[in-house]
Amino acid sequence: MYAIVEIAGQQFKVAQNQTLFVHRLQDAEGASVSFDKVLLTDNDGKVNVGAPLVQGATVNAKVLNHVKGDKVIVFKKKRRKGYQKQNSHRQCFTRIQIESINA
Repeated sequence: MYAIVEIAGQQFKVAQNQTLFVHRLQDAEGASVSFDKVLLTDNDGKVNVGAPLVQGATVNAKVLNHVKGDKVIVFKKKRRKGYQKQNSHRQCFTRIQIESINA
């Protein structure tokens, strides 16, 4: 069984006991969270598509930890002008584990 769920503005295909990285959530580590924006569920070939959401479907997950992603270097340069600018960014993520899918 799998579901397509919207978490923090992004859509993910999730299955039970799967771990994934999502944009930073405000919940504490070890907390249990529930997502109710389920767009599609599939239970052994029985597909239920929402319009736009599947009624009564929820995905329960557990927050494992908060991490930072890899550093991304942003380098800007204009040739023959002497202009160079360097910046960097590290995105904050939350690692969650899907506990159950209730369709």
